[in-house]
Amino acid sequence: MRAVVARVTEASVTVEGEVVGAIDEPGLLVLLGIRTDDTEEQAATMARKLHELRILREERSCADTGAPLLVVSQFTLYGETRKGRRPSWLNAARGEIAEKLVDSVVSELRGRGATVATGSFGAMMSVRSVNDGPFTVLVEV
Repeated sequence: MRAVVARVTEASVTVEGEVVGAIDEPGLLVLLGIRTDDTEEQAATMARKLHELRILREERSCADTGAPLLVVSQFTLYGETRKGRRPSWLNAARGEIAEKLVDSVVSELRGRGATVATGSFGAMMSVRSVNDGPFTVLVEV
């Protein structure tokens, strides 16, 4: 499981002209990729790491501050580009598996008391964000 996590002052996801998820205060934008062999245990670990990741101002976390997260499924994080010019998606989990695990991460975050907005799984989404810093990290479990 892989996440690109950006500290943002605001972020939103739009599908077909309609905002489906947004945070309008400082928090984290999480682009979440699921690998073919990822598990529910990894989803719980990822949720904990995201919630407790100390990359907000003054080295604080969403758990410390109550800052929101916007979680967006991003299968392209497992695109393999070492050979040729066209990415291979062999390592990205199939939709039905990935959706379940993305939902598990979101549920785990909410179970920890986090405020979480989401995109729409499988939809063509426009993601807008105002990066803070910019400060972006890669989290893998």
